[in-house]
Amino acid sequence: MANLRFEVVAEAFRKRPVEVEAPKERPSEYFGKFVFNRAKMYKYLPADVYEKLVDVIDNGAPLDRSIADAVAKGMKQWADENGVTHYTHWFQPLTEGTAEKHDAFVEHDGKGGMIEKFTGKLLVQQEPDASSFPSGGIRNTFEARGYSAWDPTSPVFIIDDTLCIPTIFISYTGEALDYKAPLLRALRSVNLAATTVAKYFDPAVKKVTANLGWEQEYFLIDESLYSARPDLMLTGCTLMGHDSAKNQQMDDHYFGTIPERVQAFMKDLEIQALELGIPCKTRHNEVAPNQFELAPIFEECNLAVDHNMLLMSLMKKVAQHHGFRVLLHEKPFAGINGSGKHNNWSLSTDTGVLLHGPGKTPEDNLRFVVFIVETLMGVYKHNGLIKASIMSATNAHRLGANEAPPAIISSFLGKQLSDLLAHIEKSDKENLFSVKGKQGMKLDIPEIPELLIDNTDRNRTSPFAFTGNRFEFRAVGSEANCASAMIALNTAVAEALTNFSARVDALIAKGEDKISAIIDIVREDIKTSKPIHFDGNGYSDEWIEEAKRRGLDCETSCPVIFDRYLDEDSIKMFENMNVMHKNELEARNEVKWETYTKKIQIEARVMGDLSMNHIIPVATHYQSQLAKNVQNMYDIFPENEASNLTARNKEIIKEIAERTQSIETGVEELVNARKVANKIEDARERAIAYHDTVAPKMEEIRYQIDKLELIVSDELWTLPKYRELLFIR
Repeated sequence: MANLRFEVVAEAFRKRPVEVEAPKERPSEYFGKFVFNRAKMYKYLPADVYEKLVDVIDNGAPLDRSIADAVAKGMKQWADENGVTHYTHWFQPLTEGTAEKHDAFVEHDGKGGMIEKFTGKLLVQQEPDASSFPSGGIRNTFEARGYSAWDPTSPVFIIDDTLCIPTIFISYTGEALDYKAPLLRALRSVNLAATTVAKYFDPAVKKVTANLGWEQEYFLIDESLYSARPDLMLTGCTLMGHDSAKNQQMDDHYFGTIPERVQAFMKDLEIQALELGIPCKTRHNEVAPNQFELAPIFEECNLAVDHNMLLMSLMKKVAQHHGFRVLLHEKPFAGINGSGKHNNWSLSTDTGVLLHGPGKTPEDNLRFVVFIVETLMGVYKHNGLIKASIMSATNAHRLGANEAPPAIISSFLGKQLSDLLAHIEKSDKENLFSVKGKQGMKLDIPEIPELLIDNTDRNRTSPFAFTGNRFEFRAVGSEANCASAMIALNTAVAEALTNFSARVDALIAKGEDKISAIIDIVREDIKTSKPIHFDGNGYSDEWIEEAKRRGLDCETSCPVIFDRYLDEDSIKMFENMNVMHKNELEARNEVKWETYTKKIQIEARVMGDLSMNHIIPVATHYQSQLAKNVQNMYDIFPENEASNLTARNKEIIKEIAERTQSIETGVEELVNARKVANKIEDARERAIAYHDTVAPKMEEIRYQIDKLELIVSDELWTLPKYRELLFIR
């Protein structure tokens, strides 16, 4: 047993970087090589078809199915030139991953042979089996029909020999069974609401786009060591393992020199990502050992989500080529930082960025204030829902662990913006604003000219921090689909903006001047949203108590937090904004509860297996060696002398006996707790039982195992230790 572990570790140390042959062109020249982007559309499509397709993408025009055959023909020609033989509808079911079914282009020619064919019908719509994907009860197992439908706003791309077509996925009865469909609806909703408000300041505005820039954190583990840890293989995290004597306490890994093997992996990953149109920009070492980050340039939100899902899949494939495994679990190792996926979110019009301040005119500055405040309004009103959108069994380990934002949603604004909003709220309205004919509005706010991009410090404890021209939603988990958070956030902001414009229009209808009406409403909303604004230390106990007094959602139980999706206000918001209906929300919660239960269930089963088949046999074997040593000492030395010489070994023998007994008892209790929880029919109550009764028993067992790791002979311990997992280069 011991030799195998040592051999695996030695093999990991011997590995050298894989040679990566870089393209001869510059990155800008091969960017999007395998993407059917606008340049390729222009090349392969008839001019009128190209114009109609661009109108769909840019302006949300209805897709004219009469052009589908021409588009499919152009795509097929491009695909043929790149050696493509298959196509697939690529979608994002409620499994947190992606799904694809590959079909060859071949069809019977009616003469006993075959032809290669790809039609508009195959491009626009397919019918994958919907019975085996999570549906939360929307679909019965025996009712298998579901539809995938082409999303023209996200470009088609090539992976190996397959043409991948981004699609939505819906049931036979029309309910969304994926993340993309409600995301597209949420983006349309915020576009309509934000455009209405933006027109108060610039009637020329035609469209508002939600932008997203994600920052993907991840761990790299040597593949041979990964294979020697069943818990990593089956759960993505270590269910046991004592701290390494050295981990991140020296702060020497963050932004440090990237190891050679990792650099080769990053180079290979970036080349392939750029070829797929993913605009990789930043790479660096993160805080924890063997933890890294990749971040792209901002993109339109729907495309950014697709690119992140594609990248996570690509990372896993490239990592194996370099002898690594990627860990996207939010907390794969105890005692060191876990991984998040910061979602930098902003709104922009076809004329500029709405959260970019200051502007050149007072109207621009007021517009900036309006969109900041209404974003805060959306987040304040639905702070529990926003938290639910990023909550999972795995992310729950990370939130509030002094390394990530706490499980309380608040927004950091920085001193200057905070002072600005306080000034607007408290100052006398007549003295604050004045309108003089064609001169426009004058703003008596001295802070505005100083409100420059990145004028605030960073607050790493804030889940939703304003950072200059965007909000950084820091609480999103590393393996999550960004769409979950973006659906909730964009819908909440859309509702706030819709409510804002309705109240402004009501005042205007009563005869109040437009600017004066906007000021009245924005001042009301500054006061209303005040509880969500917090610039202090989110890790402090004082903040928890203060957040409770402010009425913010402070729940920490993951299954209970999911309830926020079914609050009356949440259902009303999603339905009024035409994003999701009540039955879709109920179904998604069923999936969330089931997923939570299954993840904890798998972890519990793996822990029981490792405890009984690895840990206890190793510990008792060492115990037997010590007992034999004690007996030998008594055979050699006089009893008094032997007693003194064996005192420490006797203590260890006793400690092993006590700890193995605790582990055996703990595993038995763990199994019984699972059996009791499994009998609960209601998905929510079963998930709560797993949270309250199963998960805590795993922590108790882990404590005993980690103590044994410190006293059992190193040569007998079968599982690679943290010092080996985290410091292989």
